[in-house]
Amino acid sequence: MIEVRRATPADGTAVGEIHAASWAAAYAPFFTEAFSAGQIQSRRTRWHDRLLNPQGTVLLALVDTHPAAMTWLNESETRPGVAEILSFYAHPNAWGTGAAPTLMTQTLQTLRSQGFPKAHLWTLQATPQSRRFYTRSGFTETGRTQSRDFGDGNPLAQVEYERQLVAQGV
Repeated sequence: MIEVRRATPADGTAVGEIHAASWAAAYAPFFTEAFSAGQIQSRRTRWHDRLLNPQGTVLLALVDTHPAAMTWLNESETRPGVAEILSFYAHPNAWGTGAAPTLMTQTLQTLRSQGFPKAHLWTLQATPQSRRFYTRSGFTETGRTQSRDFGDGNPLAQVEYERQLVAQGV
């Protein structure tokens, strides 16, 4: 059974572990081992404060009561009136369980209920698994790109995806 609920401050460790494990699987190969280790540890610990002082919404998906996937969403800082999915990660142990698609469905419903007509997100250009997932979830590439430096001085290319949340003209 998959349950999706709003994360609470008590979920900081679980959300951090999901973020760290997923980031390690998908992003660590792009960096040196030492830099990756620091980034992974940072992801394990940053969610406690974010959940104590929320800016936006963090949702947590559980598979048979085990934390499996998380998302963080808020109004976009660069596109007023549009929602942005700032983070969307599934623990590698949960890949293939249905947790990520279920969480995305709930994420989109949450954004609709908050009144957003559209959502966008950025993902690394060199991560085909995440790009396929976003496409299957109804997102399309906008053609916009940007470079993101994670702090090691070697920026990586990101691509933007977006999706309508409500029918146009309604």
